[in-house]
This record gives sequence, C-alpha cells and structure tokens, in this order.
Amino acid sequence: MSKFGMGRGLADIQHEMGNVPDISVLTGAGRVVVKQIPLAQIGANPDQPRKTFTESELSELAASIKEKGVLQPILLRAVTGQPYMYEIVAGERRFRASKMAGLSEIPALVKTITPESAMEIALIENVQRENLNAIEEAAAYKNIMEKCNYELSDVARLIGKSESYIRNIMRLDTLPNDVKDMVKSGAISASHARAIAVAENPTELAHRIIDNKMSVSDTERVVRTSVRKKSSRAYNAHTIDEQTIRDMEKQISSALSVHVQVKEKRGGAGQIILSFATRTQMHDLINKLIGN
Repeated sequence: MSKFGMGRGLADIQHEMGNVPDISVLTGAGRVVVKQIPLAQIGANPDQPRKTFTESELSELAASIKEKGVLQPILLRAVTGQPYMYEIVAGERRFRASKMAGLSEIPALVKTITPESAMEIALIENVQRENLNAIEEAAAYKNIMEKCNYELSDVARLIGKSESYIRNIMRLDTLPNDVKDMVKSGAISASHARAIAVAENPTELAHRIIDNKMSVSDTERVVRTSVRKKSSRAYNAHTIDEQTIRDMEKQISSALSVHVQVKEKRGGAGQIILSFATRTQMHDLINKLIGN
C-alpha cells in the first residue's frame, strides 16, 4: 500500500483538471463539478512550496485572463475554522492573477483532500513545472518530511528524483537567511550555495564569490580548505588530524609492543589494526588485552 495520502488520486485529479472550465466529471466517489467560486471565499495554502510570485509574470497572466478567462480550473479543498471556506491545493498563481485582473470568481474543482495529500499535490505540481527556486524547493522537501513523517526515500519516490538530488538541495535550507536571499536574487547560483553550505562561514564565502566573480569549481576548491560545519559529513569524516592519529598509534604501540594502525572512516567510525610478527608476540598481545 502506498504511504502517500493521495494514492492513485493524482492521476484522477490531472484528468479532471482539463482545459475546459465548465465540465463535470465522474470519480470513484461520485460526480464532481467545476464551479465558479468567489475569490473572497478562497485562501492560500500555508504549505504552498512556492513563496515567490513576480509582478511581471502575474501581470502577463492577468492580461491573458482578461482576454481569454481562466482556461484551467484551480484545485481547492474545503476547510473549517478559517475566515474563508476553501484552501488552494493547486493554482495559486492563477488565483493571484485573477485578483489582479479584477475577477470576482474563478473556476475551481473542489475535492475532499487531506492536508498531507494537499502538500503532496502542491509539491509535485511546482517541482514538475519547475516553478520553485532552489531555496523554496529545499524548504518544501524539509516541510513535507517533517509534517508527513516522510523519509528521504519517500520524497524521492513522490517526485521522481534521486535521494542524492534531494539531499543536495536540502543542504540549502541550512544556509543563513542572508545567503538564501542572495540565491533568490540570483547574486549567487544554487550550485555556489550548495558548495558553501557545508562551510562554517557561508556568508563570508558568498561575499567572496560575488566580489571575485568566482566560478563553482573555484568555490569548491576554497571550501575544501576551509573550516567545515560540525554537522557536515565532510567534517565528521576528518575530525582527527593526521598528526593526532600518528600520536595515537605511537601510544598504543608503546603500550602493547606491536605495530599499530589507526584508520578513521566517514562519520567517525574506523579500525585499530594490531600487527604481530611471531606467535609468541601474539600471545603476549592477547594477555595484555585481556589483562592477564
């Protein structure tokens, strides 16, 4: 059974939301009619992944709506305990442009949808249409994982992207707000931001990128030699410097009278390898280790 709240419902919804505004369709639950809903009765979804709507794109769509009307119904769900009656699941851009165009109502398909399913649909719509900037995308993945108790693998299946892609994007959500603003404005690219997200001083590096017009490869080289965040995988992979490891080896070797190698792996795991030359040395080593 699918973990996702909408199950097979997305295909039905995509079929229902055609280009003809005045339609009625059959679903498993019965007949659903596309209605004209007053804009005053509609509110935005607080979990809408897309937070940025530029004036220019809304103006262009508003002009088209004035001329041709809203060609594709928006998707709503009924809500309770709010000053409005319906909440947008998909189509907030059309809703905003319709307001700008001076409309009083909008064609909408009203469905009974859980908050979890509404989040899934909104995320899929925005990711598939590439409506989100990288910062919004990172926040959307984090939000749906926290609120729906999803794992990385669940989100990967939901949107059809690899776990490594999602993990890399989500690194951007750890950046300071001033660096996030630089990404949103285009001052630095998402690739630059992903590179500096593991650094202890991302704001300083972001300004260096802008001031020196650094390429992504240049940025990556700088980050490799900079101090890392304690939470980063790269930091955890190199928490013990080489000289400290050599000192540890000497101390253990002196105590046990055998050759010693200390090997640290990613995340702090590792091995201590004890080498002996003769069977007598092996027995001496065992006795020391077990305290005989």
